[in-house]
Amino acid sequence: MASGARSGTLEEGQVRAMFDRIAGLYDLMNSVMTAGLHHRWRERAADLAAVGPGDRALDVATGTGDVALELARRVGPAGEVVGSDFSEGMLEHARRKAQDVAGVRFEQANALALPYADGEFAAATVGFGARNFSDLARGLAEMTRVVRPGGRVVVLEITTPTKPPLSTFFRLWFDRVVPLLGRDEAYTYLPNSVKRFPGPVALAGVMDGVGLRDIRWILTAGGIIALHVGTAP
Repeated sequence: MASGARSGTLEEGQVRAMFDRIAGLYDLMNSVMTAGLHHRWRERAADLAAVGPGDRALDVATGTGDVALELARRVGPAGEVVGSDFSEGMLEHARRKAQDVAGVRFEQANALALPYADGEFAAATVGFGARNFSDLARGLAEMTRVVRPGGRVVVLEITTPTKPPLSTFFRLWFDRVVPLLGRDEAYTYLPNSVKRFPGPVALAGVMDGVGLRDIRWILTAGGIIALHVGTAP
């Protein structure tokens, strides 16, 4: 796994095993790495999904379920949110967090072959998971397929800042500090997966290529975080 971790590319089975292994550490490390700001970014992603009471929404690569829970607050008990992930270890944590939340369920699914009907959801989101798709275009195409015409597809991801001093800090933090804090090869892989992920303009191009329309994006946190949204045809 070491060479794959350094390159930011792993096979599907390796990624699943990695997330199963770090599931118990995942939430804590997210808070440490982002000074707790990841919660606000997930809220913004849910806002961009533009769902309301009674809607059905899908959160792909849901991890421990934070974006799904944000969506559940917006669709209310009359709606439904499905959080899907291929890591059962992550899903176990998501289910515990959602014990008292109505209208949300978590199930195992592969983002590249979603087991849902065409147009089944009002929106589909992915928060910090798209860079783990072994085929980005295929994953985004699947998300687009399951969203009804006029619904939204939202991608929340870390992006690499290009201008100092933030670019210098970003390299030091993610290349050196995060792997030491995580003490697992996963936290070598994760920063490197950010480096190989398309930048905001290129990601918008991939979204356009799978048929999404009216694509726009927001950069926040000094350019470290990108939120993309497109409309399903």
